[in-house]
Amino acid sequence: MKLFYAPGACSLASHIALAEADVEFELIKVDFSSSQQRTEGFLAMNPKGRVPVLVDGDEIITESPAILRYIARKYPDAGLWPEDIMEDARCAEWLSWCVSGIHVAFAHIARSYRYASSAEAMAEVEEKGRETVLDLWQQVESRMAKRGTTWAASERFSVADPYIFTFWNWGRSPKLGYDMSRDFPAWTEHARRLCDRPGAKRALDREQIDYA
Repeated sequence: MKLFYAPGACSLASHIALAEADVEFELIKVDFSSSQQRTEGFLAMNPKGRVPVLVDGDEIITESPAILRYIARKYPDAGLWPEDIMEDARCAEWLSWCVSGIHVAFAHIARSYRYASSAEAMAEVEEKGRETVLDLWQQVESRMAKRGTTWAASERFSVADPYIFTFWNWGRSPKLGYDMSRDFPAWTEHARRLCDRPGAKRALDREQIDYA
């Protein structure tokens, strides 16, 4: 099994999930600084030109929710997907929100060229994106503060947790520059708990990401 990733990108969630499953896999870095994701070889594997990409034998899987679900199903003993029907729904709900709402909003700041052509239009996209992202970060904080479980979907760690952590990590990046501990304490408490897990620590060390 091979995971193609870029340090700190959304592929971090899949990296942590594999590490938490405690299985053997090959980690292959995709260098965004040299546009390696746009090379002929990578595009032949994933025409979308993005990470993560999981290769398992002859099968190629893209998109974080699909990869996270696959890891959880392939390694059921790791308990990375809730069995309870409502907790199952909550896990799926978090993954859907992360990929369709939170990540897309952040892309309006980090990848404004996807949504506009002129410098003026891109600046407007980024400005509006910052409003939307702040609102979403506050929504996540509110939900994390009100949750009645140790982890996002249940009392047990699931693949939703590393995905949520990925955006917490983006929040403290220079692109957003939030004071996560001060302004998002419940989310930060969740991040710190995740960073205490051995599997997560291994993944964070490999990507050279500081612990929460």
